[in-house]
Amino acid sequence: MPNDSARARAPKELHHDCPSGSHHRPARLADAGATGRPGFTTLPANEDRLAHRVRWSQRTFAEQVERADADYLFVLEDDDQRVVGVSAVTGAVGMREPWYNYRVGLTVSSAPDLGIQRQIPTLFLNNEMTGQSQLCSLFLRPDQRYGNNGRLLSLGRLLFVAEFPQLFGDKLIAELRGSADEQGCSPFWDSLGRHFFKMDFSHADHLSGLGNKSFIAELMPRQPLYTCLLTEQAQAVIGKAHPNTQTALKILNAEGFAHKDYIDIFDGGPVIEAQVSKIRTVRDSQPLVLGIGTPDEQAPAWLIHNQRMENCRITTAKARLVGNSLIVDRLTAKRLQLQPGNSVRAVPLLNQAQQAVAA
Repeated sequence: MPNDSARARAPKELHHDCPSGSHHRPARLADAGATGRPGFTTLPANEDRLAHRVRWSQRTFAEQVERADADYLFVLEDDDQRVVGVSAVTGAVGMREPWYNYRVGLTVSSAPDLGIQRQIPTLFLNNEMTGQSQLCSLFLRPDQRYGNNGRLLSLGRLLFVAEFPQLFGDKLIAELRGSADEQGCSPFWDSLGRHFFKMDFSHADHLSGLGNKSFIAELMPRQPLYTCLLTEQAQAVIGKAHPNTQTALKILNAEGFAHKDYIDIFDGGPVIEAQVSKIRTVRDSQPLVLGIGTPDEQAPAWLIHNQRMENCRITTAKARLVGNSLIVDRLTAKRLQLQPGNSVRAVPLLNQAQQAVAA
């Protein structure tokens, strides 16, 4: 199974008044040529590795792998059957090989006779996220960063988790990209990791993405590390997401994800987390009966899942809730591959506060 440790890459700021024209579905081998791209370790341009990951994902959707090996790889496909984005969620991290991050804590030291007390932020290497499920591999083509595409790509996975919670851990986590310049240099890595690994940041991150993580345990010190020994530039980026990742962070924050002192060991980016049962899309989604009609122009956008596994389809559309029926237009039903009377799982695309702003 391929290991996945890529940071989430965010779409640009999204507008909410444009229909998606797209749907979220499991990746197929025919998609491989459209999803790989250089510089993205978990979706490489290498055709063999990419095809292997897609085949593994197909086995995952067919329920032929254990949760420790599960890799649900989705693509975003437009109405012209072009793949315009990709995202994924894994069943469990750290069950087959170590999955490391730093926990940021405090070490308190005092010398009462001298009247000195210090609270020093400290990094603790740990495996405390072992067994949790991970959101990863988020990428949307730049020319498709409009409408609800980015939100569908990110939140579609959460609606899938809502339908099949038994396949995932109690928590969902996401490693967000930390600070790095255009040349791929990370101030956090340059101040810390480089001293132990003797390689540049991009090389170490690439090895991790390939699944070669044993070198972390072999070379990284187990003792707590005091952040005051790092450069000021490195200290300043601890737990800070890259500017290009702010929109992805904003979307997940609105769902209930929060940063609770865990960071990536390579670039210091935040590891955000949420209890699955408390994620808005999971908590507020409900099973409904699909109906065909003409939703009012003022109807809110909904995130809708056809409740299938291998033939999963998830889309966004304006819809009207009438009793236990969700009324959508015929094109939406076609995207979901459903007929009137079929059941769906659905949730408003925006929470109440976001709907008020959009209105």
